[in-house]
Amino acid sequence: MRNRIFSGMRPTGSLHIGHLSVLQNWAALQDEYECYFGIVDWHALTTGYEDKLDLKALIREMALDWLSVGIDPEKSAVFIQSQVKEHAELHLLFSMFTPISWLERVPTYKDQLQQLGNEGKDLHTYGFLGYPLLQAADILVYKAKAVPVGEDQIPHIELCREVGRRFNYLYGNVFPEPQALIGKVPLLPGVDGRKMSKSYNNAISLTASTEEINIRVKQMITDPERLRKDDPGHPEVCVVSKFHHIYTPDIKRVEEECCAGKIGCVACKKYLAENIDKVLAPYRERRLFWDEDGKVEKVLQEGAEKARITAAATMAEVRSALGI
Repeated sequence: MRNRIFSGMRPTGSLHIGHLSVLQNWAALQDEYECYFGIVDWHALTTGYEDKLDLKALIREMALDWLSVGIDPEKSAVFIQSQVKEHAELHLLFSMFTPISWLERVPTYKDQLQQLGNEGKDLHTYGFLGYPLLQAADILVYKAKAVPVGEDQIPHIELCREVGRRFNYLYGNVFPEPQALIGKVPLLPGVDGRKMSKSYNNAISLTASTEEINIRVKQMITDPERLRKDDPGHPEVCVVSKFHHIYTPDIKRVEEECCAGKIGCVACKKYLAENIDKVLAPYRERRLFWDEDGKVEKVLQEGAEKARITAAATMAEVRSALGI
């Protein structure tokens, strides 16, 4: 029997190419693991409870993005978190014995409390404090042995392991201790050099057309000291170069020509736009296939049914261990 994986994303906005490496990593894991990929809509409410998000539309768009990049519903369960109520039940039961201090020491709790608080959000709520515990329930309800995450999420996985250990100590051995699968996730800046974000209007969408890609790449900030086409360039300070490192196979040649003043910024950007478009073009085509009436909804329904079977089996063990 293959080991299980759980991972998820919050449906808070459109995905961009900064998310692409994560999804490509998920797709690559499907042949090795039994995968459960959740669109975690309850998590979206932990910071966005006042935002009146159109969650139905955001969920459908996220599912389309996942399917277009290669998440295969024949290999993986793709589902909406809130359609598998066992997540909430396990979260509630975990909350009975998890010390508040465990939640308060999660690094992202204090960081986001300050950062988002400065933006006017009131996050002094149990939901925000407890979201790492809900995340632990998301993972452990499938008895996931591994979780693909970035390095910033390692403290969350350690909390999940601690919660599982505490349950096992108190009530009997039910949960495995999941391991973090650290994927190589390059941090791409936005076209203006800041963090890539929809809110900054500086991102290249996963659904971007050839024209949109060209427009966005033309907006990228280049070496400020390079005034003429034949001036020597400095790729290390150029946003375009950071994208070339991911999307351009012959990056070494491009950088050598840039440093020697043999390729201008206009031609360099044109070449980058072509390479990004080559990557996104098959995703756009696959997205058209999945965007037909009822296909996404069927995937999410069948994924939830599969997830519920696994989650229900876990919860039967949990209730037995607790004597309820």
